[in-house]
Amino acid sequence: MSRKFTIGKFLVYLFVGAFSLACLYPFLMVIGGSLTTQAEVTKYGFSIIPKNPTLAAYKALFINRSAIISGYKVTLFVTAVGTILSLLVNSMMGYVLSRKRLRFKRFINLYVLVTMLFNGGMVPWYMICTRYLHLKNNIFALIVPSLVSAWYIFLMRNYFAGIPEEMHESAIMDGASEITIFTRIYLKLSKPVLATVTLFTALGYWNDWWLGLMLIEKEALRPLQLLLRSIISNIQFLQTMQSSPQIQQLMASIPGDGVKMALVIITTGPIILLYPLLQRYFIKGIMVGAVKG
Repeated sequence: MSRKFTIGKFLVYLFVGAFSLACLYPFLMVIGGSLTTQAEVTKYGFSIIPKNPTLAAYKALFINRSAIISGYKVTLFVTAVGTILSLLVNSMMGYVLSRKRLRFKRFINLYVLVTMLFNGGMVPWYMICTRYLHLKNNIFALIVPSLVSAWYIFLMRNYFAGIPEEMHESAIMDGASEITIFTRIYLKLSKPVLATVTLFTALGYWNDWWLGLMLIEKEALRPLQLLLRSIISNIQFLQTMQSSPQIQQLMASIPGDGVKMALVIITTGPIILLYPLLQRYFIKGIMVGAVKG
């Protein structure tokens, strides 16, 4: 019996190891592709270990190093502040909707649900952001429009609703206010769902370039994703246009596909550090918060 269990355990570990390598292979391929010359890509295709490694793709992306550093600063600020504020707003709304004695609870739930299904369109959204909220060329233009998410509100509402009501009643009898109950009891018992929402929200802010394109004109406020997207568009434009032989020769030396893969490495490197920190809460948070309530 012990032998069968050991063999079964070995097979499970073998499968998990093989699956992990299969997941890691594309990322290694991207790293190798970012170090490959365009001529080698054309002749041999991509490989994990390039025959003639080169940093040409990274040099092309870092032509304007100061702009890249500025873009990193903006994106880091937006991701950190936006994630904290979004977590606060969505969790507070989720807590309110989890209360059974809330007046007009059905109407408020329906109101939040409608925002998941319909929107007013791009033009009204742009007018509200610029004319009424004054979010043009402002750092908070990259934060406020994505601050509230109906999906996160419902996820937190369902998780909060799964916490025994007796804890809330006991705290009320002890004289605790709703703010105290929310911050000292519910938030401390909701680490899995908070970690899940933190991960999703941080990824959303980190990868966003649309708000920068629509609401930002100052170069100092351009986020990293928008800046790198513009660099790649400019490189592709110069490679296709008819220009002097010197420029054509220079553009031919820049690996177009390698630049795209270098962009993946630059943009995913910092944010991927969140996964080890939040991994143990992630599955529990998304499953429990989705099925309870």
